[in-house]
Amino acid sequence: MREKIIIDAANSVLGRVASFAAKQALLGKEVIVVNCKDILITGNPKTTISEFSQARRRGRGSQKGPIIPKVAFKFTKRVIRGMLPHFQTRGKDALKRIICYDNSPEEYQKEKKISLSKELKTKSIKLSELIKII
Repeated sequence: MREKIIIDAANSVLGRVASFAAKQALLGKEVIVVNCKDILITGNPKTTISEFSQARRRGRGSQKGPIIPKVAFKFTKRVIRGMLPHFQTRGKDALKRIICYDNSPEEYQKEKKISLSKELKTKSIKLSELIKII
């Protein structure tokens, strides 16, 4: 059986969680990311909102732009996918080993979780707030 790593993404930076999850999945571990709706995106919130809303508009209709999901766990998995070589076999296999949840399911409540949260000195916006707006 594969080693399981459970990451508590609450109050953690999206890029740090995604890079850590991608690296562990490439090493052959099963990665479970919980509390995706509480993940933080750093930077000026106004700029972040405008960039994502413009990207969503480009992706509609002709589907020639990026596909940006409106659900937090799908958004997180999409970011993780961007940090994997997902066109190669090892990247596809690593992506299959990653599971993301908006909340913390019952079966993972009592298990040991890794938290990647740090004290931030920059502005940030929660993923759930960003998805409501865009």
